Amino acid sequence: MEIPQIKEKLNQYQAQGKKLFTTSSFQTHSLVMLHIISRIDRSIPIYFLNTGYHFPETVAFKDQIAEEFGLNVIETKSSMPRFMQRDQDGKLLFTSDPDHCCYINKTAPTEELLKTYDVWINGVRGDQSAIRKAMQVEQDAPHGTIRFHPMLDWSMKSIFGYIKEHNLPRHPLDAKGYMSIGCEPCTRKMDPEMQEREARWYGLNKVECGLHTDLVKK
Repeated sequence: MEIPQIKEKLNQYQAQGKKLFTTSSFQTHSLVMLHIISRIDRSIPIYFLNTGYHFPETVAFKDQIAEEFGLNVIETKSSMPRFMQRDQDGKLLFTSDPDHCCYINKTAPTEELLKTYDVWINGVRGDQSAIRKAMQVEQDAPHGTIRFHPMLDWSMKSIFGYIKEHNLPRHPLDAKGYMSIGCEPCTRKMDPEMQEREARWYGLNKVECGLHTDLVKK
């Protein structure tokens, strides 16, 4: 979608009395949507899913962007303390059951947000994975919420073109070879032949955390 179309759609939702929110991982390529929102309505809540496993650079970058863009950033996290997130052998779940770890730390807290809001503004792009390519600009989510995907038809090239045009800051780990940045234990540097999300959960048959598979109404 073009930026005027995004603005018009958000205004339509608000005119209908719908409550809007978005989530962000605060990676470099996440900044385009955040910057657009900051120019439309800075009161829209931006939720940061604090898993407890983020790179320190990500947490610091989140604070920097919140201040620079004037965003209403809110941290949310799992109701289960990290010391309890272990399997029957006492191992932390990210080592033995990363799907369940993602559910506890990302999917479940976000589903709670869906019970409170009407529209989830979500920055997925169709060029990131086959799952995301199959999505629609508007999709139903659990609890009567609408998923709104304004960046669905944007490419990596258009994302970084916008970043360059508006001189947006870059996540500090970009310069160290990271492209898709999630939790520190499950993220590795990119190899030249890898696709964007292949550096996440490297070596596992996993490219999504559940936010974009479980929180879509079937």
